[in-house]
Amino acid sequence: MNMEFNTIYNINCVSLMKSMDDCVVDLTVTSPPYDELRNYNGYVFNCEEIVSQLYRITKKGGVVVWVVGDKINKGNRTLTSFKQALLFQQTGFNVHDVMIYKKKNTPFMRSNAYTSCYEFMFILSKGTPKTFNPIMEKTARHGLEMLVHNKGADGINKKVLAELKPEKVKNNVWEYAVGLNGSTNDKDAFKHPAIFPEKLAEDHILTWTNPNDLVFDPMCGSGTTCKMAKKNARLYLGCDISEDYVNIANTRVNRCQKEIIYF
Repeated sequence: MNMEFNTIYNINCVSLMKSMDDCVVDLTVTSPPYDELRNYNGYVFNCEEIVSQLYRITKKGGVVVWVVGDKINKGNRTLTSFKQALLFQQTGFNVHDVMIYKKKNTPFMRSNAYTSCYEFMFILSKGTPKTFNPIMEKTARHGLEMLVHNKGADGINKKVLAELKPEKVKNNVWEYAVGLNGSTNDKDAFKHPAIFPEKLAEDHILTWTNPNDLVFDPMCGSGTTCKMAKKNARLYLGCDISEDYVNIANTRVNRCQKEIIYF
Protein backbone atom coordinates (compact mmCIF):
# COMPACT_ATOMS: atom_id res chain seq x y z
CA MET A 1 0.00 0.00 0.00
CA ASN A 2 1.05 3.61 -0.54
CA MET A 3 1.63 4.60 3.08
CA GLU A 4 1.82 8.11 4.49
CA PHE A 5 3.08 9.14 7.90
CA ASN A 6 0.95 11.34 10.18
CA THR A 7 -1.98 9.10 9.31
CA ILE A 8 -4.23 6.70 11.19
CA TYR A 9 -5.39 3.73 9.12
CA ASN A 10 -8.50 1.60 9.52
CA ILE A 11 -6.82 -1.76 9.06
CA ASN A 12 -5.65 -4.83 10.96
CA CYS A 13 -2.26 -3.96 12.44
CA VAL A 14 -0.51 -7.10 11.12
CA SER A 15 -1.67 -6.28 7.59
CA LEU A 16 -0.40 -2.72 7.94
CA MET A 17 2.97 -3.77 9.36
CA LYS A 18 3.49 -6.35 6.59
CA SER A 19 3.23 -3.49 4.08
CA MET A 20 5.88 -1.40 5.92
CA ASP A 21 9.60 -1.35 5.16
CA ASP A 22 12.13 -2.90 7.52
CA CYS A 23 13.60 -0.76 10.32
CA VAL A 24 11.49 2.40 10.00
CA VAL A 25 9.92 2.92 13.45
CA ASP A 26 11.81 4.70 16.24
CA LEU A 27 9.28 4.07 19.00
CA THR A 28 6.09 2.09 19.49
CA VAL A 29 3.83 2.97 22.42
CA THR A 30 0.78 0.75 22.71
CA SER A 31 -1.50 -1.09 25.10
CA PRO A 32 -2.75 -4.33 23.56
CA PRO A 33 -5.97 -6.12 24.45
CA TYR A 34 -5.24 -8.92 26.90
CA ASP A 35 -7.16 -11.71 28.65
CA GLU A 36 -10.46 -10.62 27.04
CA LEU A 37 -10.96 -7.96 29.71
CA ARG A 38 -12.60 -5.64 27.17
CA ASN A 39 -14.62 -6.05 23.99
CA TYR A 40 -12.69 -4.11 21.34
CA ASN A 41 -15.36 -4.29 18.64
CA GLY A 42 -14.62 -7.97 18.02
CA TYR A 43 -10.88 -7.62 17.45
CA VAL A 44 -8.90 -10.89 17.59
CA PHE A 45 -5.41 -10.48 19.05
CA ASN A 46 -2.54 -12.50 17.54
CA CYS A 47 0.42 -11.67 19.77
CA GLU A 48 3.01 -13.82 17.95
CA GLU A 49 2.44 -12.15 14.57
CA ILE A 50 2.35 -8.68 16.08
CA VAL A 51 5.63 -9.15 17.97
CA SER A 52 7.35 -10.61 14.91
CA GLN A 53 6.32 -7.68 12.73
CA LEU A 54 7.22 -5.12 15.40
CA TYR A 55 10.73 -6.54 15.53
CA ARG A 56 11.08 -6.30 11.76
CA ILE A 57 9.87 -2.70 11.42
CA THR A 58 11.68 -1.31 14.49
CA LYS A 59 14.97 0.47 13.86
CA LYS A 60 18.16 -0.75 15.48
CA GLY A 61 18.17 1.05 18.81
CA GLY A 62 14.40 1.55 18.62
CA VAL A 63 12.05 0.87 21.52
CA VAL A 64 8.64 -0.72 22.05
CA VAL A 65 6.69 0.37 25.14
CA TRP A 66 4.18 -2.40 25.86
CA VAL A 67 1.60 -1.38 28.49
CA VAL A 68 -0.18 -4.47 29.80
CA GLY A 69 -1.66 -6.11 32.88
CA ASP A 70 -3.19 -9.43 33.92
CA LYS A 71 -6.65 -10.82 34.50
CA ILE A 72 -7.36 -12.39 37.87
CA ASN A 73 -9.52 -15.47 37.27
CA LYS A 74 -10.97 -17.10 40.38
CA GLY A 75 -8.09 -15.80 42.47
CA ASN A 76 -5.41 -16.84 39.97
CA ARG A 77 -3.44 -14.19 38.09
CA THR A 78 -2.84 -15.17 34.45
CA LEU A 79 0.67 -13.63 34.14
CA THR A 80 -0.16 -12.87 30.49
CA SER A 81 2.00 -9.75 30.82
CA PHE A 82 5.18 -11.72 31.50
CA LYS A 83 4.34 -14.35 28.89
CA GLN A 84 4.18 -11.56 26.32
CA ALA A 85 7.43 -10.01 27.56
CA LEU A 86 9.15 -13.39 27.23
CA LEU A 87 7.80 -13.67 23.68
CA PHE A 88 9.40 -10.31 22.83
CA GLN A 89 12.67 -11.53 24.33
CA GLN A 90 12.55 -14.80 22.38
CA THR A 91 11.90 -12.82 19.19
CA GLY A 92 15.09 -10.80 19.65
CA PHE A 93 14.14 -7.76 21.73
CA ASN A 94 16.02 -6.88 24.91
CA VAL A 95 13.83 -6.43 27.99
CA HIS A 96 15.51 -3.11 28.70
CA ASP A 97 13.32 -2.29 31.71
CA VAL A 98 10.18 -3.38 33.51
CA MET A 99 8.43 -0.19 34.55
CA ILE A 100 5.26 0.31 36.57
CA TYR A 101 2.30 2.48 35.59
CA LYS A 102 0.68 3.25 38.94
CA LYS A 103 -2.88 4.57 38.95
CA LYS A 104 -3.52 7.22 41.58
CA ASN A 105 -7.26 6.73 41.87
CA THR A 106 -8.10 3.18 40.86
CA PRO A 107 -11.60 2.07 41.98
CA PHE A 108 -11.04 -1.69 41.72
CA MET A 109 -11.12 -3.50 45.07
CA ARG A 110 -10.61 -7.17 46.00
CA SER A 111 -12.20 -8.74 49.06
CA ASN A 112 -9.18 -10.82 50.08
CA ALA A 113 -6.19 -8.98 48.58
CA TYR A 114 -4.74 -5.49 48.38
CA THR A 115 -6.12 -3.10 45.79
CA SER A 116 -4.45 -3.59 42.43
CA CYS A 117 -3.36 -0.16 41.20
CA TYR A 118 -0.80 -0.78 38.45
CA GLU A 119 0.02 -2.12 35.02
CA PHE A 120 3.41 -3.04 33.62
CA MET A 121 5.23 -0.94 31.03
CA PHE A 122 7.74 -3.27 29.38
CA ILE A 123 10.53 -1.33 27.68
CA LEU A 124 11.65 -3.57 24.83
CA SER A 125 14.62 -2.45 22.78
CA LYS A 126 16.15 -3.66 19.53
CA GLY A 127 19.71 -3.63 20.83
CA THR A 128 20.77 -0.72 23.03
CA PRO A 129 18.31 2.21 22.93
CA LYS A 130 19.72 4.89 20.65
CA THR A 131 17.94 7.70 22.50
CA PHE A 132 17.46 8.31 26.21
CA ASN A 133 16.32 11.75 27.34
CA PRO A 134 15.69 11.09 31.05
CA ILE A 135 12.92 12.88 32.88
CA MET A 136 14.40 14.70 35.87
CA GLU A 137 12.78 15.50 39.20
CA LYS A 138 13.79 17.73 42.09
CA THR A 139 15.67 16.22 44.98
CA ALA A 140 14.42 16.67 48.55
CA ARG A 141 17.74 18.30 49.54
CA HIS A 142 20.54 19.81 47.55
CA GLY A 143 23.71 21.76 48.07
CA LEU A 144 26.86 20.97 50.06
CA GLU A 145 26.57 18.47 52.90
CA MET A 146 28.78 16.12 54.90
CA LEU A 147 28.02 12.74 53.32
CA VAL A 148 28.98 9.20 54.28
CA HIS A 149 32.03 8.02 52.34
CA ASN A 150 33.85 4.65 52.35
CA LYS A 151 32.22 3.13 55.40
CA GLY A 152 34.65 0.48 56.63
CA ALA A 153 34.26 -2.93 58.25
CA ASP A 154 34.49 -1.27 61.66
CA GLY A 155 31.11 0.35 60.97
CA ILE A 156 32.41 3.85 61.54
CA ASN A 157 30.91 6.44 59.25
CA LYS A 158 33.53 8.51 57.46
CA LYS A 159 32.14 11.71 56.00
CA VAL A 160 33.32 14.13 53.35
CA LEU A 161 31.94 17.39 52.06
CA ALA A 162 30.07 16.71 48.82
CA GLU A 163 27.34 18.24 46.70
CA LEU A 164 23.79 16.92 46.46
CA LYS A 165 22.44 17.75 43.01
CA PRO A 166 19.18 19.73 42.73
CA GLU A 167 17.75 17.15 40.30
CA LYS A 168 17.88 13.40 39.82
CA VAL A 169 16.63 10.98 37.18
CA LYS A 170 13.05 9.92 37.84
CA ASN A 171 12.59 6.32 38.99
CA ASN A 172 10.80 3.65 36.94
CA VAL A 173 7.48 3.76 38.80
CA TRP A 174 5.36 6.41 37.08
CA GLU A 175 2.14 7.54 38.76
CA TYR A 176 -0.79 9.10 36.92
CA ALA A 177 -4.34 10.05 37.74
CA VAL A 178 -6.92 8.24 35.62
CA GLY A 179 -10.39 9.15 34.41
CA LEU A 180 -11.69 12.47 33.10
CA ASN A 181 -9.22 15.31 33.81
CA GLY A 182 -6.69 12.67 34.87
CA SER A 183 -5.96 10.55 31.82
CA THR A 184 -7.20 13.42 29.65
CA ASN A 185 -9.72 16.26 29.67
CA ASP A 186 -10.79 15.17 26.18
CA LYS A 187 -14.25 13.59 26.59
CA ASP A 188 -14.11 11.98 23.14
CA ALA A 189 -11.37 9.64 24.38
CA PHE A 190 -13.82 7.91 26.73
CA LYS A 191 -15.84 6.59 23.81
CA HIS A 192 -13.13 3.91 23.83
CA PRO A 193 -13.36 1.31 26.65
CA ALA A 194 -9.71 1.42 27.74
CA ILE A 195 -7.41 4.43 27.47
CA PHE A 196 -4.10 5.27 29.08
CA PRO A 197 -3.09 8.74 30.26
CA GLU A 198 -1.86 11.24 27.72
CA LYS A 199 1.03 12.12 30.04
CA LEU A 200 2.16 8.48 30.08
CA ALA A 201 2.42 8.43 26.29
CA GLU A 202 4.06 11.86 26.25
CA ASP A 203 6.66 10.95 28.87
CA HIS A 204 7.75 7.89 26.87
CA ILE A 205 7.80 9.83 23.60
CA LEU A 206 10.03 12.51 25.14
CA THR A 207 12.28 9.87 26.74
CA TRP A 208 12.91 7.53 23.80
CA THR A 209 12.68 9.82 20.74
CA ASN A 210 13.74 13.16 19.33
CA PRO A 211 11.78 15.57 17.10
CA ASN A 212 10.89 14.14 13.67
CA ASP A 213 11.34 10.52 14.84
CA LEU A 214 8.51 8.14 13.91
CA VAL A 215 6.16 7.04 16.71
CA PHE A 216 3.83 4.11 16.01
CA ASP A 217 0.76 2.65 17.71
CA PRO A 218 -0.50 -0.54 16.03
CA MET A 219 -3.63 -0.71 18.23
CA CYS A 220 -4.21 3.00 18.58
CA GLY A 221 -7.76 2.94 19.97
CA SER A 222 -8.66 6.51 20.93
CA GLY A 223 -5.42 7.87 19.42
CA THR A 224 -3.56 8.97 22.55
CA THR A 225 -0.08 7.99 21.31
CA CYS A 226 -0.60 9.68 17.94
CA LYS A 227 -1.96 12.82 19.58
CA MET A 228 1.04 13.14 21.90
CA ALA A 229 3.47 12.43 19.06
CA LYS A 230 1.94 15.25 17.01
CA LYS A 231 1.94 17.59 20.00
CA ASN A 232 5.67 17.01 20.50
CA ALA A 233 6.77 17.40 16.86
CA ARG A 234 7.21 13.69 16.11
CA LEU A 235 5.93 11.88 13.06
CA TYR A 236 3.16 9.44 13.91
CA LEU A 237 1.53 6.39 12.43
CA GLY A 238 -1.44 4.54 13.87
CA CYS A 239 -4.01 1.96 12.95
CA ASP A 240 -7.03 0.23 14.40
CA ILE A 241 -9.37 -2.47 13.11
CA SER A 242 -12.39 -0.49 14.32
CA GLU A 243 -13.63 2.31 12.08
CA ASP A 244 -15.38 3.88 15.08
CA TYR A 245 -12.11 4.07 17.04
CA VAL A 246 -10.22 5.47 14.05
CA ASN A 247 -12.80 8.24 13.79
CA ILE A 248 -12.37 9.05 17.49
CA ALA A 249 -8.59 9.04 17.13
CA ASN A 250 -8.63 11.32 14.09
CA THR A 251 -10.95 13.76 15.85
CA ARG A 252 -8.57 14.00 18.81
CA VAL A 253 -5.39 14.25 16.74
CA ASN A 254 -6.85 16.85 14.38
CA ARG A 255 -7.74 19.09 17.34
CA CYS A 256 -4.23 18.84 18.77
CA GLN A 257 -1.81 21.67 18.10
CA LYS A 258 1.88 20.90 17.64
CA GLU A 259 4.18 22.48 20.20
CA ILE A 260 7.03 24.73 19.07
CA ILE A 261 10.27 22.83 19.64
CA TYR A 262 13.32 24.98 20.27
CA PHE A 263 16.78 23.66 19.39
